[in-house]
Amino acid sequence: MNDTIRISVDAMGGDRGPRVALEGARLFWSERKNTSFIFHGRQQELEPLLDEVPELRPISRIAHSDNVIAMDDKPSNALRKGRGNSSMWAALQSVKDGEADFAISGGNTGALMAMATFCLRPIEGISRPAIAAIWPTIRTDIIVLDVGATVGGDARQLCDFSILGAALARALFDQELPTIGLLNVGTEEVKGRDEVREAARILQKASGHGMVYHGFVEGDDLGKGTVDVVVTEGFTGNIALKTAEGTARQVGTYISQALKADMVSMLGAAIAGQAFQALRRKLDPRNINGGVFLGLNGVVIKSHGGTDEVGFKGALGLGYEMARNDVMTKIGEGVRDFPTLKGEAETAPQTETEAKPA
Repeated sequence: MNDTIRISVDAMGGDRGPRVALEGARLFWSERKNTSFIFHGRQQELEPLLDEVPELRPISRIAHSDNVIAMDDKPSNALRKGRGNSSMWAALQSVKDGEADFAISGGNTGALMAMATFCLRPIEGISRPAIAAIWPTIRTDIIVLDVGATVGGDARQLCDFSILGAALARALFDQELPTIGLLNVGTEEVKGRDEVREAARILQKASGHGMVYHGFVEGDDLGKGTVDVVVTEGFTGNIALKTAEGTARQVGTYISQALKADMVSMLGAAIAGQAFQALRRKLDPRNINGGVFLGLNGVVIKSHGGTDEVGFKGALGLGYEMARNDVMTKIGEGVRDFPTLKGEAETAPQTETEAKPA
């Protein structure tokens, strides 16, 4: 790995335009000087914005792409019209060509997954990539996947997600045997969809090979940090992610209002200022912005489309840590450590439900 982490940015992705990407890059570079950037997008729009952050000029270049993928484009249409000539595709191609260590986009999630899968290809032995989120809990950070790539995963896909999540936990958290839990409507073995119970049977049999299968976990276990890796399909995972973000904002607002309710509350807040600032940071949903596309031959980070520059900076941090720790190599090694699980998963009954990106 190079000393300098090279970052490929789809600067046109997201709801707020390219300014967020460049301002986020400026904030990130101020803390991580060993970075450089390739901003992909319309040069006539990016040049004036780059002039506003002159400190980025020496370590950045603009790669012109006139075509921009819209947030409401269907993945198939986006792939058809954007392959080879869009800012999103160009950001991914830079990773494939070895020009960048990771790509980041705040654009259309389904389109990004379709393009990333087509451009970078899945790791051998993995049926479908997933989006993983680093999730803060009262115990420690954990990994949750899938949070939006695949709706309606079957047993094999859930097992693949377990392989990927465990490999990521081993690489990022230096855990030899991370614990795996399947998100379900209850912890009893008889509960849940057939696909989830079949995945549980396979994981139980493979427990001890690169991971320890804990069993079923419920929604409240996400906040508790009951296991190191929570596995689910993308529909449920995405709802859980958005619910957690909304709840963090709600609680943060309640606390802010309570602290301003009267003079006594304001005085108490002033006395305990540092503690309340730490609490606000913990509750800030921007701190968990960014999901990583796992299972591809390259690192791709998805930033929330509606985030601001602080949130984009946080997503850059996730990609930076992935690249700095050479996580792709470690994930590849981790996948090879699961022969029992892979063999079982490949013969698991498949459902007739077609998996579609969220």
